[in-house]
Parts: sequence; structure tokens; C-alpha cells
Amino acid sequence: MRRVPILLLGLLAACDAPSPYFAGQPVTRVAVDGSVFDVRIRGDLAESVRISPEYAPRLGPIGGRAALAMEQASGCHVRRLLGDQALQLGQLTCDDDRRQAPVLRPTPQYDCLETPSGVYREDGLEYLDYDCAPY
Repeated sequence: MRRVPILLLGLLAACDAPSPYFAGQPVTRVAVDGSVFDVRIRGDLAESVRISPEYAPRLGPIGGRAALAMEQASGCHVRRLLGDQALQLGQLTCDDDRRQAPVLRPTPQYDCLETPSGVYREDGLEYLDYDCAPY
């Protein structure tokens, strides 16, 4: 009987429920380079919850994938990203004409893969390039 509350707490800790601010917002599931995210958008903020199991995840690689998932779900650019390897909050910047029209499917899904060659900016920094397609 003593183990039941501990088991229930463990199950609750493993869920992908949104934070209170994003409760009730529609979810878009996006897969980016092996990571799967549930993305919710409210106003100029986006929240992504990584739901795929990964060995020793770090925010560095996960953050880039989460930002791309937010961009795919919203149609806007992510200006700033906060959070950790499980839950990320992104500040979106977009014009009203860039914002994605409402999706007819209840849960659209995208699959994104990193392209083999990086893209270089004018200042010489390399950033990752992804190829995404809905499925």
C-alpha cells in the first residue's frame, strides 16, 4: 500500500502535460532529426515538450531541434529559446501574413532531417539546415 502513492507520482512525472499558460491550446506533434516534440502556441509564445526518449540529452542539440519544431508549427521565427532538455519556451517573431493559417487536421505532424551539408552565414558561422515534410 505504501508503494502506490510513489508509483502514482512516478507516472505523473512522466506525462507531457503543458504548463498552465498553454493549457487548452491545440497541440502539434513535430519530429525533428529523431526528437519528437509536442508544440503548443499561444500569442507570441510557443512551448515544446520533448516526448521522445533519448540517452543523455543536452539543451544544445535539443534546443535547435525544439526551435525548428516551433517554427514548423507556428510559421514564425523563434527569436529566443529558454528551458531545458525536456521543456522549452520560445519567443516568436513573425508578421501577421507569415503566421500559419489554422490547420484543419487536429494534430498535424512533421518529419525533419538534418541535411548533410551545413549552411554558412556571411559572418562565417555554420548553422544546421533541415528538410521538413508533413506526414
